Formats: sequence, C-alpha cells, structure tokens
Amino acid sequence: MARKGENIFKRKDGRWEARYIKGYELSGKIRYGFCYGKTYKEAKEKVTRCRAALLAGTPVPVAHNRHRFAFFCQEWLRLEKGRVKESTYGKYDTILTKHILPKLGGCFPLGITTQLAEQFKQELLGEGLSAKTVRDILTVLRSILKYTASQFSSIFPTVAITYPKEQKKEARVLDLEEQKRLVAYLQTDMDECKFGVLLALLTGLRIGELCALRWENISLKNRSLHVTATMQRLRDYEGTGDGKTKVTIGRPKSDTSIRTIPLTESAVRLCGEFDPHCPAAFLLTGTEHFMEPRQLQKRLARYTKECGLEGVHFHTIRHTFATRCVEAGFELKSLSEILGHADTSITLNRYVHSSMEMKRENMDKLEAVGL
Repeated sequence: MARKGENIFKRKDGRWEARYIKGYELSGKIRYGFCYGKTYKEAKEKVTRCRAALLAGTPVPVAHNRHRFAFFCQEWLRLEKGRVKESTYGKYDTILTKHILPKLGGCFPLGITTQLAEQFKQELLGEGLSAKTVRDILTVLRSILKYTASQFSSIFPTVAITYPKEQKKEARVLDLEEQKRLVAYLQTDMDECKFGVLLALLTGLRIGELCALRWENISLKNRSLHVTATMQRLRDYEGTGDGKTKVTIGRPKSDTSIRTIPLTESAVRLCGEFDPHCPAAFLLTGTEHFMEPRQLQKRLARYTKECGLEGVHFHTIRHTFATRCVEAGFELKSLSEILGHADTSITLNRYVHSSMEMKRENMDKLEAVGL
C-alpha cells in the first residue's frame, strides 16, 4: 500500500505511477521522472533504481537545504565585499544582477549541472556578448559554485565549466605619421587638457591615472612622475552622491601600478610651462577641481576627429607609447615597470605591436648572415 510522501499512487487505468525528481530547468522548475508498474511494489522498485542511479551521478536537493542558488550568490557577494576593491565589487554585482541571477538564481544548487552551465554559456554568447565578457561571467559563476559547495555537508556535484575562446583583436596603434599629426594638433593652442594627453603619449599613463594625477606627483628637479592613484566612476552603493554613480580616487589597479616614471627632457620642459605652483592642483585642470575619465574621453574623441584620426580611444595612446618604446630598443623589464605591469609577459603579449617597418628591418638582418 502506498505511503504518504512517497509520490506513488494508483492511476485510473489500474497501473501504479511513481514520481521522482529528475532535475531542474534554468528557471528552477522541477523536472519529474515517472516509473510505471502493474503493482505498487513494481513501481516502487523501479523508482528506487532510478533514484539510486541519479545519486550515483548528480545528487538531488536534500531536505536540510532548500535555498535557491540566488541565496548563495548573495551570500558570496556579501563576503567578497570586504575582500576586494570597490571597483571589483561593482563588477561582480553587475555580473550577478544582469546575467547570473536572472538565468540561474531560481535553480536549486544541486540541480546545477555541467549541461546547465553549458546551456547558460551558449545563451550568453547568443545574446551577442563578447567571449571575454562571457569568460568573466563564468569565472564569477565558478567562484560562487565553489563557495556553494562548501556550504553543503553532502557531496556537491562537480560542475565543469568550459570557457569560450577569445579571438585576439589587434589593438589600435598610431603609426608615426598619425602620431606626428596628433602631436602637432595638441601643441596648437595647448591648454591643460591637451597637455595631459600629450604627457600620456610620453609616459604611457592609463586614463584613470592621468585624471587622478596632481602636481605634487611631479618632480621637475628629479625629472620624474610618481603614480599613486587612479580615478574611476563607480556605482554609489552607499547613496552618498546625487545620482546612482560617484567618482572615486583610490589606489591603482595593482601594487605594481604604483610606480615612478622618468621624464624625458621634452616632457620636463612641457611640465615647466604648465606648472601652476599648486601641489594639490590636478594636472588636467590646473586647479583643485578634477576632470573625470569620461570627460577626458569625450575631449580626446573631439581632438582625434578634428585632426582626422579614426578609432582612437585613450588606451590607443598607451599602446602607441609602448610600441614606440619597443621600436626605440627599450629593455623589456624597464618598459614593463614603466607601464605598471606585474609581469613582462603582459607587456609582451598585450602592448608590443611591431610595425611593418620594424618587421622589415628585422627581416633585412637575414642578409647579414647570407640568407
């Protein structure tokens, strides 16, 4: 005779039906499996075998933990808040809110499988997200699953996550003619902002580092520039500003980003012309009022448009600086430290772009050895 809670009952056609939890959909909705038998005993034996087979592979949710995946996502994010920078926390929060919670938040954790993770990845790619963005989302998902597994006393299923391959996109670098054109434009009726862009072209500064740079960070006597901070616009979680976001000035992206950059003689002369003799003044304005990164991006877009350059972003300036340094024969370790990289491989793989002229010069060296 069927017992209460077994989910086994007799049908109108005289057969016995046994129901069991087979899995979960992305929405969290339970997917049931069904077994049939001519007798109660036969149906129970069949459903017992099916449940055992599932437990041997992917466990089903147990009674002691009925939280949905969204609960563990929020707990993970709460713990991360005290461990990571504010900008990183904002990135995690955005990934959760826009991608993970809408698609996976309603699932039961033990119902998340390798197949479900693959389906999630394909949906993200189908929405037109770049491979890099999808990799970032999956990296966060992997961390949350690791945390979730630690909260279960039972064995948590292994969820294999495969990352989409990124197609390497060649960064935009100004050639020598384009660089000369931009420099000539910046030197015409130069103001503090144009001066700042030109200084970035001479030092490889990041946009946030340039916006946060004050005159107290520049030593004309020692011919050096000291990077100690970066500026970002972040989501205002505390509600301290007038809108949803706020501008913050804090430590650079890594410890190696805190660095001292030697200045060329031309850069020192340039700084001498614009020095407001106020250590607290921001370099881009000459006053104690700053210019934020998105304002600078708009200025740069106007500058490049007026001098006939296309596809130029602020990071193009940094890539161009690095490329000119390589062409001038810079020692790689020195260049890596000037750019604020933790490893020379980052400099080599991301910022070193050989021009056709440089490639041709190296090919011509083969003639010297008789090839």
